[in-house]
Amino acid sequence: MRRDDDFEAFYQASYARLVGQLTVMTGSREDAEDAVQEAFARASTRWATVRDYDMPEAWVRRVALNLATSGLRRSRRQRAALARLRLPTTQAAQSTDRLAIQAGLGRLPLHYRQVLVLHYGADLSVEQVAQQLRLPTGTVKSRLVRARAALGVYLEEPQEERGYARE
Repeated sequence: MRRDDDFEAFYQASYARLVGQLTVMTGSREDAEDAVQEAFARASTRWATVRDYDMPEAWVRRVALNLATSGLRRSRRQRAALARLRLPTTQAAQSTDRLAIQAGLGRLPLHYRQVLVLHYGADLSVEQVAQQLRLPTGTVKSRLVRARAALGVYLEEPQEERGYARE
């Protein structure tokens, strides 16, 4: 029997049993399948050594169990971190005005968007925007005036032209 055929037969004979065992241990079939598949992948790269063990399935089971345990620890740490952050579960609904402004910003040239977002969005002063973008203060002021004018023209367009239907 070829080496590949030998591993394939071992895989076919052991996979379902190992997934069943790990499912009971982890409480999740999906986690068990992931761990067992990864363990078999590792066994395949070491098959010349693993196949000579008295119980190759025990080696794969141990590796899968270690992987599943690590995964459970990782998910526990992630849940704890998320709980500490207290992230909002739902995002506030965006107003049509906000959506219109976002769409309008998307139509502006990049250099206009940059000054508007830094000045109004990040609440930076004109001098701070100039420093951030490495531009003269006068250039920032000029771009702000032009950007506001261009955005204003877009926002004054009827809603149908902006892609919003009237209700």
